[in-house]
Amino acid sequence: MENKFYPFPTDFWWGSASSATQMEGASTQGGKGENIWDYWFQEEPNRFFNGVGPGNTSNFYEQYKEDISLMKELGHNSFRLSISWSRLIPTGDGEVNEEAVTFYKNVLNEMISQDVEPFVNLYHFDMPMAMERIGGWESREVVQAYVRYASICFELFGDLASKWFTHNEPVVPVEQQYLYGNHYPAECDFKKAVQAGFHSVLAGAKAVKVFKEKGYKGEIGVILNLTPSYPRSNHPEDLKAGNMADLFFNRSFLDPFVKGEFPSELVDVLKTEGFMPEIQEGDLDIIANNTVDLLGVNYYQPRRVKAKENMPNPNAPFLPERYFDHYEMPGRKMNPYRGWEIYEKGIYDILVNVKENYGNIPCFISENGMGVENEDRFLNSEGQVQDDYRIEFYKNHLKWMHKAIEEGANLKGYHVWTFIDNWSWLNAYKNRYGLISLDLDNGFKRTIKKSGEWYKELSIQNGFYDGESVK
Repeated sequence: MENKFYPFPTDFWWGSASSATQMEGASTQGGKGENIWDYWFQEEPNRFFNGVGPGNTSNFYEQYKEDISLMKELGHNSFRLSISWSRLIPTGDGEVNEEAVTFYKNVLNEMISQDVEPFVNLYHFDMPMAMERIGGWESREVVQAYVRYASICFELFGDLASKWFTHNEPVVPVEQQYLYGNHYPAECDFKKAVQAGFHSVLAGAKAVKVFKEKGYKGEIGVILNLTPSYPRSNHPEDLKAGNMADLFFNRSFLDPFVKGEFPSELVDVLKTEGFMPEIQEGDLDIIANNTVDLLGVNYYQPRRVKAKENMPNPNAPFLPERYFDHYEMPGRKMNPYRGWEIYEKGIYDILVNVKENYGNIPCFISENGMGVENEDRFLNSEGQVQDDYRIEFYKNHLKWMHKAIEEGANLKGYHVWTFIDNWSWLNAYKNRYGLISLDLDNGFKRTIKKSGEWYKELSIQNGFYDGESVK
């Protein structure tokens, strides 16, 4: 096998990402207010895999010093965390919790002292319950509360972080809370979904406006899960299906955050179907004039679609699938545990699209990873998970990223999901994603996996050899 070296640009960002609810733990400690996950777990614990809720995560709240040292040991020069809105402002729009201020300042200072640059995300699926009760992202009041929260974060922590993000995957709450019924409040209401999506974009633009007007250092961006929509064939109806899926799930957020405008084709569909959101005077100007500096791209799997096989039920709740069917490509490569297709070239196709159609905005891969069940099967005699499958997954994506960079993509870094096996919403610990394994039954013990050692080498070499395994 050829042992080719794939180098990456100088000062490339190597690291990983997680979120407050998924890693902090201490969900009822330190003055934290309730968020939708805390509430839902109390109400319906059966919705969560093995009944494991957000109080039982990797305990970063207590063990952040150890974890940041481990990040450094694994070659991280950067790490994305999120601030918990309900920890900082327990009611979402009231008093600031000083215990939370101390915690986040301690975390950020510890990261700086270890030369791990903090990438700080403001919102990662964790609406404070007090804000959800007045409508969540459907509510204009919540938009204002979010902008206040963002302003407070910039003010408190702006001297400690220079990479800020307004949202992680804003399309996901829209899909899962308002279309498919998988996240609380589990409604199926397309009108509410569109309003929540519009308000998420508006809130992000208003936060960007505050950041720039106040002259905080650094850059402010957004993290989007850009899932390429591949049509089954070149038949005109299949191509149309692919375009519609792309409009609903990618361009709905990519265009306004990066270009400052919504795709006219999507607006036409919403008008035709009677689902236009309420827009106040000046909203579109704010969105147009406050685009992001930096784009984070989360990529796990492609979306494959085809033309509708059957007429949709006109009386059923409206879904984007009114315009396309999902398509299972024969012979696709699969991660059987997560049920997701593995298609490495997708990461290249995204980067080419961003380069050609979005002004080659500075971007980075902000999440990419592989969740596997029962990794204890892969323990060696020393108790280390031998996750060669994860190393292979990373390498095959990095090769396509390398090709995109060679062709001029403005790609700045690679953050994997995730650092330590973490709690994953409804799936809890069903699938493990970490570079480090977490033993929940043994005092949250951390053990570096083989992939963690490989990732350290990747960072030290600023690239990797194909065909070479970790010593």
